[in-house]
Amino acid sequence: MTVNEFEIIVTLAEERNMRRAAERLFISQPALSQRLQSIEKSWGEQLFIRSQKGLEPTSAGELIIDFARGTLLRKEETLELIASLHNKVHGTLKIACATIVGQTWLPRVLKDFVARYPDAKISLMTGWSSEIVQAIHNGEAHVGIVRGDIDWKSEKTYLFRDQLYLVDREIDQVSDIMHSERPFIQFKSDSSYYMDIDKWWKEKFSAHPQREIIVDQIETCKQLALNGIGYAILPSITLTGKEEVNMIPLIEEDSPVELSRDTWLIGYESAFELQQVAAFAQVANMHAIQLRKKLESLA
Repeated sequence: MTVNEFEIIVTLAEERNMRRAAERLFISQPALSQRLQSIEKSWGEQLFIRSQKGLEPTSAGELIIDFARGTLLRKEETLELIASLHNKVHGTLKIACATIVGQTWLPRVLKDFVARYPDAKISLMTGWSSEIVQAIHNGEAHVGIVRGDIDWKSEKTYLFRDQLYLVDREIDQVSDIMHSERPFIQFKSDSSYYMDIDKWWKEKFSAHPQREIIVDQIETCKQLALNGIGYAILPSITLTGKEEVNMIPLIEEDSPVELSRDTWLIGYESAFELQQVAAFAQVANMHAIQLRKKLESLA
């Protein structure tokens, strides 16, 4: 079988639909059907069966699909190693990034990276920091951008620290919270973020918030707070300083130290030997220095 045939198998497995797979592969649906028949004949097994849900892999098909994915992955890794032998930066850069950073800081970094290295390709996934670490362990990403106190034994580079602020259009001091009926708007995040907030809250107050609103995304949380629905605790990376709200830094009990979140670039040492990864790390560090200056002025 050729690599092109492996790509056909994997695309069919991902799309589970002949029409969509044909469009993605830029071939006609009849031509794709003929290619699939030829592939199945070469293996002596039926790879897919048609059902109401679309194409379903057979037991033999699942084994062949896994083999095809592994072959394509080894091809990509080989191409990356070959690319690292030359001065020109190309190959695929696989990044796993904490969602908050992916929505705020990373787009500007990637815009700069693409302008500098137009031959490089980018694969990006976002999620919680715990998911980012797992993605690197599984070989799904070259580098990860994570938040908080992450235990990582290989390459780990500090990028920036942003403070946590109580944000509200009416409340202008922390002590007013328990006397207000305004809801506390929270967004779902990794456990370490919640632990930091929960620890701070218990140090300040003896009771839970009177009213709470839970949302999935930090941007939704921010917009609700900016529109006066309630108050939220947001990292400074999400704020420009020009919002028409009160921004109250969270202070640790009996300490002038503000609560904050650190952001790190992590990965295995071998990954940073790839030219596209080393180039990205350089661009990311340059932008991190710029952001640190901005956050200092915001504080």
